[in-house]
This record gives sequence, C-alpha cells and structure tokens, in this order.
Amino acid sequence: MKIEILGSGCKKCHTLAEMVDTRAKELGLEFQLEHVTDMGRILDYGVMRTPAIVIDGEVKHSGSLPERAELDALLNRG
Repeated sequence: MKIEILGSGCKKCHTLAEMVDTRAKELGLEFQLEHVTDMGRILDYGVMRTPAIVIDGEVKHSGSLPERAELDALLNRG
C-alpha cells in the first residue's frame, strides 16, 4: 500500500504523517509512506485543504486530522 500525506509541512501535516505511520505499523500493514509538500502535486489530486491522506492514488481524507477509528477504517480498506 502506498500512502501519501499531502501538505505544506505544517505541524498538522507532520502530526498526520506520524499518526498514519504509527497506526499502519500497529495494524501490521505493508506500506510505503511519502510526505508530499510540492503544491503542484497536491493540486494534481484536487486537494484544496490540507493535510490530506492519499492511499494508492486516491484521496481518502482532507482538511483535518481524522479520529483514530476513521484512520483505522481508511487504512484497513486501503
């Protein structure tokens, strides 16, 4: 599973990357995590509010930090 965290590098973006990394490891998932800060790439996904989570090329969440249950659901569905 390829997971991308989209954001400018702000505190929320870093927090989301840490949350995703921690939960994916706890869930025993095989994944690659990339933090994307390039605005061109972020806009290519159509994301207007960051931070955002992209899983296998599909935007799954944007604009806030998801609750743990929501994050688990996103990671388990891919």
